[in-house]
Amino acid sequence: MKRSTDGAERRTGPALEAMYQLVRWLIPTVDRFPRRQKFLLGDRIQTTALTGLERLVEATFTRNRGRLLDRVNVDLDKLRLLLRLAKELGYLDLRRYEHAARRLDEVGRLVGGWRRVHRDPAG
Repeated sequence: MKRSTDGAERRTGPALEAMYQLVRWLIPTVDRFPRRQKFLLGDRIQTTALTGLERLVEATFTRNRGRLLDRVNVDLDKLRLLLRLAKELGYLDLRRYEHAARRLDEVGRLVGGWRRVHRDPAG
């Protein structure tokens, strides 16, 4: 499915834009969680996603981005587990879970490619 980015991808880079689109979808999705989980599991999901987004912004503006991109990969793994937990607890239906998983895989591939292209000598 092609989505319009209005040139945003050219300005920010594909990994950052893909993560932005994921966060943009995640926030209203988590808002549908039951009230008691919105402020526990939902908050953790949103915080982890926003942290990953912020790290990608930082990586865009630094020369030594390797460690930041490694941390983004950790954030993506955390999100995978948190979203799986939300699905298994019944707060996320299968369709939304699969959508999130596809988006996370897309971001992960883009971050991995970026990491390979800009391999830092220090790590």
